[in-house]
Amino acid sequence: MPLPAISLGSRFCSPLRCDFYLIQAHTFIDARVPWVRDRGLDHAVEKEKHLLAFHSLKDFLLHYTPSSISSPTGVSLDTISEHREELRLPFRAIRFIRLFPHAFVEETPGSSAETLSPPRPFIRPTANVLRVHSDELRAFESSRSDAADRLLRLLMLSPYRRLPLSLIDRLRWDLGLPCDYVRSLLPDFPDYFQISPSANGDKLDIELVCYRKDLAISAMEHYAMRTGGYQKGASLAFPLHFSRGFVLEKKVRKWLDDWQKLPYISPYESGLNLPPKSDYAEKWVVGVVHEVLNLLIGKKTEKDNLILLGQHLGLLQVSEK
Repeated sequence: MPLPAISLGSRFCSPLRCDFYLIQAHTFIDARVPWVRDRGLDHAVEKEKHLLAFHSLKDFLLHYTPSSISSPTGVSLDTISEHREELRLPFRAIRFIRLFPHAFVEETPGSSAETLSPPRPFIRPTANVLRVHSDELRAFESSRSDAADRLLRLLMLSPYRRLPLSLIDRLRWDLGLPCDYVRSLLPDFPDYFQISPSANGDKLDIELVCYRKDLAISAMEHYAMRTGGYQKGASLAFPLHFSRGFVLEKKVRKWLDDWQKLPYISPYESGLNLPPKSDYAEKWVVGVVHEVLNLLIGKKTEKDNLILLGQHLGLLQVSEK
């Protein structure tokens, strides 16, 4: 049965019709799914686990030493330690810095007769890091429109067309936004974004200004259009690739096959009126998560980011996962 069409031209998505309450109930079966380790995935995660913290520290050093491109001066270790949580360093600042001797230089000024305590080290970026930073700036500049479109589409997924600025800050790295995107990117797209007070007025949100219907096509729909004749509301199966050694029980496989045959609900349509915990609702939730990950540069993000984002996209209101 085709899904009801909704208007995407208005500021807020129109809710789906309540007919789904009559046609689909929650059918997921109670079964134990044994998980297996994926060594290839574990290796990839291990290889990149400090990447975000590394770039945060690099940007922090360059922000506090504006003349560092030509004459690096450095930032005191004490200052870095004070911002450890903000930089999301996994352990003590000095230990993290010493993991990357080719990126960060540790310098200790000479002792002075006027001070009784030993001198504290200063940290500055190496020439290699400065070159990488220059390359990053050029990459950001050449992809400004793409970055703005990714952020725009993320806001389009929100039922209220706005997300907390603090949440976008957490996702900034994954979205490929520059560290100063509020000043360097948002003002150049006044038809896309505006900063406005949150509902309770004590924080700031990024709010959608203009909904672009031409961007309201998910990655799943794009793929289906390229590979065959796709009509809105048709069934689309999510691609699945199991780790070696992972086997589903027969009854779970049967449920999954039936669930994959359900009509695909675009993540750009509001699913808040779907019957909670129904199979349709679960498929819409999976579609939203799939689209979010496709908007991110690395097609992945931390679990906590997805949980926080899900609270603002309405996922927890219709899903039990």
